[in-house]
Amino acid sequence: MSQTLAAPVHSEIIIKKSRFIGCVQPMPDRASAQAHVDALWKQHPGAAHICWALLAGGQSAAVDDGEPGGTAGRPMLDVLRHQDLEGVLATVVRYFGGVKLGAGGLVRAYTDCVAQALLHAPKVQLQRMATLQCQVPYALEGLLRREIEAAGAELLGVQHGSLVTLQLRLPQTQASAFVQRINDLGQGRVGWPDQLTGGS
Repeated sequence: MSQTLAAPVHSEIIIKKSRFIGCVQPMPDRASAQAHVDALWKQHPGAAHICWALLAGGQSAAVDDGEPGGTAGRPMLDVLRHQDLEGVLATVVRYFGGVKLGAGGLVRAYTDCVAQALLHAPKVQLQRMATLQCQVPYALEGLLRREIEAAGAELLGVQHGSLVTLQLRLPQTQASAFVQRINDLGQGRVGWPDQLTGGS
């Protein structure tokens, strides 16, 4: 089962006068990661490079930001992969100290910086979530809302048409039992236009 991080963790190393400030943190997607990197540039306007790696399913990325190709982003991404992480962003801000490190030195610096932050990072199991949509007569809306709350599910949206359509999200492991319970309570009056869809 993949894990993600519970909170951001920072690290800092100095190699041949270059300062590397690392951070690993939970991050859902590429747009959020890009926004975070943009914010880092505002915090560190004097930095030479801000390299980053995002491990988030189909939205993963590895960015060298001007360092020689393959010396920063990709090695950082490999460190995240070795830890079996998902939904995690690693960033390293580099202040150049005037001494070139060479390709091997750069790879070591960026991987060490990320690995050091991960040593102290609190990890949590990543729960796969399922999004469900169901349609009920108006008479059952109150009952369904109570069941959603009792199950600890998240109500994403409600539409009122000829029927009430409710969209909700809950851990995938609980989805089939929830559907069964609602079907039993609804006595055949509950419709599921979109059956279980995976998502994270």
